[in-house]
Amino acid sequence: MTGNDLRPPARRTQAERRARSRSALLESAARGISRHGYRRLNLDEVAREAGYTRGALYHQFAGKEALAEAVVEWIEESWDAEVGHLLTEDGDPVEILFAVARGHVRYCRRDVGQVMRQLALEFHDPAQPVGAAVRRVVDRLAGRSADLIAAAQRRGQIAATPAAHDIALAVISSLEALAIDLKGREAAHTELAERVVRGLLALPPDRDSTDTATARR
Repeated sequence: MTGNDLRPPARRTQAERRARSRSALLESAARGISRHGYRRLNLDEVAREAGYTRGALYHQFAGKEALAEAVVEWIEESWDAEVGHLLTEDGDPVEILFAVARGHVRYCRRDVGQVMRQLALEFHDPAQPVGAAVRRVVDRLAGRSADLIAAAQRRGQIAATPAAHDIALAVISSLEALAIDLKGREAAHTELAERVVRGLLALPPDRDSTDTATARR
């Protein structure tokens, strides 16, 4: 054993400790909003579940509203890391949309998966900071999805109407409703997610899925 092996672990820098506490507080707040909504979010509980004090929370965030805005950004980043990166991949746009749909409903199973839905229901005013933050995220997602749908329309894979952006919004809303309504019955989620997208794109039923379902009967 060398002398280097006996050295104590390097102490985290202040910036690292701050980033760690911020991440823990954001995840705790995201769980709270997903379960209870913004108005019922208790900052003492958020801090306690994250392993910090209320003072530490206020050291990072000016207040509840600022915390919620930061949660929206954190959710977008985590969703992009798990699902959103698929939207920029090369390949068949329809197959990419199917993959995103499956990934999205899997993400919505998480204990933070209902944050955006809860905040969208509570904040209708586009001038309100939290509501505006949610709208920006939804608009970006709809825009990226619409690009794929438009690409499929140009290829002749799907009909040229309705407008790509309108289809994208319908897909997003339908997938979120699916994740909420089938909570606790996750086994059916990914298959139904693809069916939702297939239906909204006016595509015929998948032959392999139809044959499998028939064989099970």
